[in-house]
Amino acid sequence: MPTGANNKRKHTYIWVSAIILIFGIFAVYEITKRIKGGTVVENDRMSNGSKEIEVGFVVNQGEKRRVPDFEFYNQDSTLVTNKDYLGKVYVVEFFFTTCPTICPIMTKNLVELQDTFEEDEDFGVASFTINPRYDTPTVLTAYAEKYGITDKDWHLMTGDQEKIYELARQGFYIFANEDQNAPGGFEHSGMFALVDKNGYIRSREDEFGNPLIYYRGTITEEQKVNSEGESQQITILKEDIKKLLAE
Repeated sequence: MPTGANNKRKHTYIWVSAIILIFGIFAVYEITKRIKGGTVVENDRMSNGSKEIEVGFVVNQGEKRRVPDFEFYNQDSTLVTNKDYLGKVYVVEFFFTTCPTICPIMTKNLVELQDTFEEDEDFGVASFTINPRYDTPTVLTAYAEKYGITDKDWHLMTGDQEKIYELARQGFYIFANEDQNAPGGFEHSGMFALVDKNGYIRSREDEFGNPLIYYRGTITEEQKVNSEGESQQITILKEDIKKLLAE
C-alpha cells in the first residue's frame, strides 16, 4: 500500500481517538456535576444539592403529637397554660434549679436561643421544674436573675409534682424521676422539645431519615461534641426555630 495512504489512515485514527477522548471527558464532567448538584444522591442525604431540610411533625400511631393541656404557676406567680403559647414557637425543657450537672448547660443554651430571637415576639420557652417542692416562684425568680432570663415568654413553671411528671413522661415522653442516688436527688433527660405556633411537636429528620423528635440540650455550640462523641444540636435547633417562625 502507498505510504501516503498509510499516513492518511493514521491521521484519521488520531482524529477519531481525539473526538472519543473529548466526549469521554465531557461525559465524566456531566456525571460529576449531576452528583454534586444533587441529581444523583445515594449516600450523602445532607449534601448541598439535596432538597431543603424540612421540620416535620412528630407522629404517634398515625396522629400528629400535640402538647397536652397544662396549667402551672410561673416565676411571677402567674398562672400559665398551654393556650398562652398558641401563636408562638417555643422550646420545652424539664429541669430543677439545684441540678449540679446538666441543667446549667441547658439553661445556658436556652439563654443563647433567647438572645438569638430577642427581637421576635413569637418565640418563647417553657421550663418545668421537676422539684416543685423546693422550686417555688421565689426560687425560680432568683434562678432567672442569675442566668439572665429576660424574655417575657420564658416561663419557669412549678406546681403539683405528679402533674409535672405526667406532662414529662406522657405528654412529651421525656424522662424525669426523683432518685436520691442521682446527683441533686433527681434525674431527667437533657433533651429539648420544639413546638410550633399551633401546639404541635415538630422535628427535622436525621441523616438516616428518622425524626430527631428531641434536640440535645446538654452540649453548647462552643463545645461542639461531648465526651461521648455526641454532636451539639443547638445550631440546627436555631435553624428549625427560624423555619417555624416563618410559617
